[in-house]
Amino acid sequence: MSKEHASEIATEVATLGGGCFWCLEAAFVQLAGVESVVSGYAGGRMQNPDYRSVCGGNTGHAEVVEVRFDPAVIDYRTLLQAFFAIHDPTTPDRQGNDVGSQYRSVIFTHDAGQERVARSLIEELAAAKTWPDPIVTAVSPAPTFWPAEDHHQNYFANNPYQGYCQAIVAPKAAKLRKLFVGKLKN
Repeated sequence: MSKEHASEIATEVATLGGGCFWCLEAAFVQLAGVESVVSGYAGGRMQNPDYRSVCGGNTGHAEVVEVRFDPAVIDYRTLLQAFFAIHDPTTPDRQGNDVGSQYRSVIFTHDAGQERVARSLIEELAAAKTWPDPIVTAVSPAPTFWPAEDHHQNYFANNPYQGYCQAIVAPKAAKLRKLFVGKLKN
């Protein structure tokens, strides 16, 4: 078996929505074992959605990231722990000033194992009263993932001084670095 084929077999996918996809992408790309993060849309009715339509709030889609990762380096549970650390899973259809169903907290699972891990972690976080309000993160099977337009990919890396990036994205990326210091890429 070639090295390329072996790495294809080892790679898994996580699809997560927790507010603006720029924030999630900027955080997850820092983690060792994460091979790629693609910003996009999932969970709605519209075929081939675009940013303007999704932001209008009528497509049913959430802004999400598709994270390809090597489970031998970082497991799905650790990815979900990072996900819960960088967004507020207690606010329905909202993250900070971003309001609408497109900003909902959602875990789209790709198999029964991911669903078990997600539901178990949510139960643990709820039992530990990690947040004063109930967790509203939805867990459902992964629908079609639609990649966002090219200019939304690597947005923070390409626009670090843009106002939203400075005020919202940078603090989330920094929070992940602080909480997951032992799990970061070199």
